[in-house]
Amino acid sequence: MGKRGWAAAVVTALVLGATGAATATADTSADAAARIDRAAVQRALDAMTRTGAAGVQVRITEGNRQFAARSGVAEWGRERPVPLDGRFRIGSVTKTFVSTVVLQLVGEGRVELDAPVGRYLPGLLPDGDRITVRMLLQHTSGLHDYTGSLPSDPVEQLKIRYKHWEPAELVALSTAKPLNFPPGTRFDYSNTNFAVAGMLIKEVTGRPYDVEVERRVLRPLGLRATFLPGDRPGIPGPHAHSYVRLDGRVEDITRFNPSVAGAAGSMISTTADLDRFADALLGGELLKPAQLAEMMESLPFSEGYGLGFAAYPMSCGTTAWGHDGVIFGYSTAVLSTADTGTRLVVSFSSGPDEGEVEGLRELLDEVFC
Repeated sequence: MGKRGWAAAVVTALVLGATGAATATADTSADAAARIDRAAVQRALDAMTRTGAAGVQVRITEGNRQFAARSGVAEWGRERPVPLDGRFRIGSVTKTFVSTVVLQLVGEGRVELDAPVGRYLPGLLPDGDRITVRMLLQHTSGLHDYTGSLPSDPVEQLKIRYKHWEPAELVALSTAKPLNFPPGTRFDYSNTNFAVAGMLIKEVTGRPYDVEVERRVLRPLGLRATFLPGDRPGIPGPHAHSYVRLDGRVEDITRFNPSVAGAAGSMISTTADLDRFADALLGGELLKPAQLAEMMESLPFSEGYGLGFAAYPMSCGTTAWGHDGVIFGYSTAVLSTADTGTRLVVSFSSGPDEGEVEGLRELLDEVFC
């Protein structure tokens, strides 16, 4: 479900390749963004599809001006361009939605951040009396990342791509191993933390985390193109496909059972919906001021990571806030200045040939610097 790495413009845990570029832009305002050079943005996107991505789409907001741009193709070997507002898997950006729900419950007095997880989920974690809710959301619990216990070989991954996973099964993969470190002493990104957070939401509210995300975030904000897919393997509506090359053949890896990601990274969205979410979250529409401040507060050793939300320092000294995600051929980043005056949502899908994607650093510098 991805580890943080966009601040350095480096994406790992993803097979990427090159393709020809098809380009287009679309305005959602009468004027182009004043400071941001759209030609520079397009050059960065085209560099991405020349060097690794099959297709890429971006939505950029500066003040009251917004535009979308794209490069590459929606399907390998075909000429149809990436939809300007196509749907895609957002991976670990899901964590910010889940953290928002947990922090809403904190604001309602139903969850205490510094209470042990064992208070809400007795018996789930062997160290549940030492791991707090806060530690889950800030990745300082020490819990082994369950994805490290899943097959790492792409061929083996594809064999179980349609398997249904219960959250408790994923957590059990983690707890079969000892803690990586004493709780609260280090930062180590682990998808297990949010698998547990999803279970906590269900225990406290009586409803699954996906239902709570929908009723507390998606519906109030009108995010009609955002989905929590459960076991559904496909992506509804227009979307780009992702690929990997195995044994000399090109394999479309767009479809799989996303229950393996669950509350850690299963959601599907669009650039428009994610832009609205970032604006609403930082604008105070979803959380009370105290909980938003908690979300943005990091520890000296947590690499700028707060509670399901992170600070991304740019090369020029500007700080953007948000989250990134990598899942089965899709890479996404949602970033915004704290005042929401400048926002970026970008998603790209993988091509079949391995290669390092270029252009990410140039894109970030153009938007935030």
